[in-house]
Amino acid sequence: MLDELHKKHPEVTVDNEVVEPSSQQLHNYKVLVSQKPELNYIKFIWNKMTASEFEEHWKLRKLTKKADFIHMIQMLYYVKDPGATISFFQSLLDKNGKLLIILVSGESGWGKLWRKYRNELCNTEISQCVTTGDIKSLLDSKGVSYQSFDLPSQMDITECFTEGDEKGELLLDFLTEVLDFSKTASLELKAGVLELLRHPDCSMESEGKVVFNNNLGVIVINKPT
Repeated sequence: MLDELHKKHPEVTVDNEVVEPSSQQLHNYKVLVSQKPELNYIKFIWNKMTASEFEEHWKLRKLTKKADFIHMIQMLYYVKDPGATISFFQSLLDKNGKLLIILVSGESGWGKLWRKYRNELCNTEISQCVTTGDIKSLLDSKGVSYQSFDLPSQMDITECFTEGDEKGELLLDFLTEVLDFSKTASLELKAGVLELLRHPDCSMESEGKVVFNNNLGVIVINKPT
């Protein structure tokens, strides 16, 4: 994204506030940056903290700096109150600023899985299991205007349906967000999840493969008027 921005505005320097609570992920990001000397037009500001900690930090310091572009990609699952988080970051936008949100689509297999088994699968201490459908409903209720786009994506989950397959077990853990799902879930829950994952609402079958609907949704919000 920074490369694309630089092509459009080659003369502009960039302050890039990075917000990331994981030491390992922050380290990985720094390593990638160190391998790209062409990014010398960017000043990276590393914030090892959660989004809510960043908000608290920002307010305590009474910062007035504004942002032209904020992206929240695959992160709103992990905040306690997605609506409040969106409102805070939207408030940081400068005139003509944009806030970009990417999550799984409400019409994806994830959306269908979470709608049916949210109570059984979602650990709300860790993840809110939200989709772009949930965020759109939230924005609509507040009268916030936005643009939305679809990003088609698919994932081969065929191995999930072979009992004892190591890759399939890991895929099931990933899809359910439950460690050792096959070993810990009740027989009824496991059978129900596998049935839904294979259902046309979630996946399509082609040439012996079960292909999961992994579609993402994109929401673009402007500075509040």
